[in-house]
Amino acid sequence: MTKDQMDLNALVGKSADGDFLRDMISFAAQRLMELEVGGLTGAAYGEKDSERLAQRNGYRDRDWETRAGTVELKIPKLRKGSYFPCFLEPRRVAEKALTAVIQEAYIQGISTRSVDDLVKAMGMSGISKSQVSRLCEEIDERVTAFLERPIEGDWPYIWMDATYIKVRRAGRIVSVAVIIAVGVNSDGRREVLGMTIGHSEAEVFWTEFLRSLARRGLRGVKLVISDSHEGIKAAVAKVFCATWQRCRVHFMRNAQAHAGKSGRRVVSAFIGTAFAQDTAEAAKAQWRSVADQLRPTVPKLAILMDSAEEDVLAYMTFPAQHRTKLHSNNPIERLNGEIKRRTDVVGIFPNEEAITRLVGAILLEQNDEWAVQRCRYMTLESVSGLSDNAIITLPPMAA
Repeated sequence: MTKDQMDLNALVGKSADGDFLRDMISFAAQRLMELEVGGLTGAAYGEKDSERLAQRNGYRDRDWETRAGTVELKIPKLRKGSYFPCFLEPRRVAEKALTAVIQEAYIQGISTRSVDDLVKAMGMSGISKSQVSRLCEEIDERVTAFLERPIEGDWPYIWMDATYIKVRRAGRIVSVAVIIAVGVNSDGRREVLGMTIGHSEAEVFWTEFLRSLARRGLRGVKLVISDSHEGIKAAVAKVFCATWQRCRVHFMRNAQAHAGKSGRRVVSAFIGTAFAQDTAEAAKAQWRSVADQLRPTVPKLAILMDSAEEDVLAYMTFPAQHRTKLHSNNPIERLNGEIKRRTDVVGIFPNEEAITRLVGAILLEQNDEWAVQRCRYMTLESVSGLSDNAIITLPPMAA
């Protein structure tokens, strides 16, 4: 009878009915790990072999949540290289971050019934400060490296938006603005460029954020798209000397507020005729025509159109094939929606570091997904001409 059979017989003989399934899972998992590590090292545990490929280096403990209960595993470690059991799937970065945020909130005494239910639903039966510390340290290193990485090349188009999240500060609950910047480079690829947390959306805050991107290497910016805010408009002109595009979707909502419920559809269709034009000149002419026709009946809307003309129609001066993606913040709305979905689970964050951890992990995941997409966000041919380093071919001079 082999040693494994003896161990199994002993397990069956001493296990109570309620613990039998969990103990069997533990035995099978431990045996499988020993077989896998034996294949990596080229020798079984304790076996002396001159052709051994690697040396063992003890074990690390890990709890494995199963339907039969918590199984305590001892995962073998190697002196060189790494080993992770094939039957355990590493959590995605954002899911680790979500777990860490909930654990941190729980430990700091600000948990609610909904958080308790969520912790149980995620299969966590116990929470310790050391576990949270290790988990947070791993995530923070990856997120910090991602958010502080150098930015290379030209980035003609930048989208920026703010999402408000609640956090505890000095015993009070306050809302902070989480600012996200997404750009398209001269290769037509889309990337998350950065994020920051601020107490307000004043010009000083926007300016410092844009300067931090510039210090990391951001250059070649031609157009910045965002919601209407005088602070960001001034910061864009100051830091990048770039054109600012006011989000067309948000402008239309503001315009409809002046038209009343009965006139919203008519006003939307009327203003939309300017957006349907093929050239910037035609769009501006149609815009002024619409404003003049609305002036007698809806003077406030006409004044709004007068002041917003240059900003709302700024995208019309860029290549026609890009305009559907330049006129609004829609390209990052899906990303914002995912951030809100994840952060709403937490509700109130224990501190700003927890916000950076979770939102940064979400942005890291999204950036990785964009990186592996086969299709560019914009074609290489259409974007390369916007680069400051683009080669312009002049017509030959007459002899």
